[in-house]
Amino acid sequence: MKNMSPWWIRIPLFFFIIFGLMEYVIDSGDQLAIIAYPITQLFLLLVLMILIAMELILQSIENVMFHTLPEKAKERYLATQSQTWEWTWAKKWYQKLTGNKPIEEEGEIILDHNYDGIRELDNDMPPWWVYMFYATIVFGVIYLARYHVFDGVGQNMEYEIEVAEAQLAIDEYKKNAKDLVDINTVVFLAEASDLKAGEAIFESNCVACHMADGGGGIGPNLTDPYWILGGGIKNIFQTISEGGRDGKGMIAWKQTLKPLEMAQVSSYVLTMEGKVPANPKEAQGELWIDETKPNQNVIPDGIKEQEKDTVTVAMN
Repeated sequence: MKNMSPWWIRIPLFFFIIFGLMEYVIDSGDQLAIIAYPITQLFLLLVLMILIAMELILQSIENVMFHTLPEKAKERYLATQSQTWEWTWAKKWYQKLTGNKPIEEEGEIILDHNYDGIRELDNDMPPWWVYMFYATIVFGVIYLARYHVFDGVGQNMEYEIEVAEAQLAIDEYKKNAKDLVDINTVVFLAEASDLKAGEAIFESNCVACHMADGGGGIGPNLTDPYWILGGGIKNIFQTISEGGRDGKGMIAWKQTLKPLEMAQVSSYVLTMEGKVPANPKEAQGELWIDETKPNQNVIPDGIKEQEKDTVTVAMN
């Protein structure tokens, strides 16, 4: 029997079929199963060894059976094995697409031109070229109707749509990525982990000027509702990032702290409002009222006394 497929085709074919089935069955998310689960590499190696072993066993059985055949049967078997398998259908398609005439029929299309013994054949255009030419005509008609008659989405519009979609994706990513927070996207971080991190940052960098309880020292009191450069999460973030007033305000921390860290310490500073420090510094700046927070219009009694004392001193 003529061998229709040699071993070097059968082994890779069955191997990749098994590999494809494995990838289809195993759910490994965005990664290939062979990468996500290294144990599958051992499995594929075992499959490859089994396929090779099967080929060796089949060849051994074939060799044993060959030696049991009579001499005439051996000759027929060897003659069959020597035959090579041809892709007859592929040859027919190739002949049809090229349209070449056999050498025996070239006399029908030979021209009278003779250049130093070189004769020219009057071959027709290859059918594959003609088919592609017809296909371009059909494509051109469809393209003309789609984009010029029915006003389809052109390249410029596709570009604008893709840019708009990309910008939306960037905005959504920035909204959820804390490390990319800025003055426009910063919000109060109410999670305990963020406030704890903000407290640690405050104790490491801010107590020298504002005291551990926020009562103020060199820097202003952070527990009262008065702010020199404005209160609220955005103003505090801006002050920490860019620094205070020129010449007498605090330094800009944007070179030292990450955006997320500045948002955390800004949120922690907001939680200090209303606390009673040991030695509160007098109120500085203007009263800040956050419209989103109720009961902020009421000034604590301690702050009222500080304001009264400040006014009295000023009058004296």
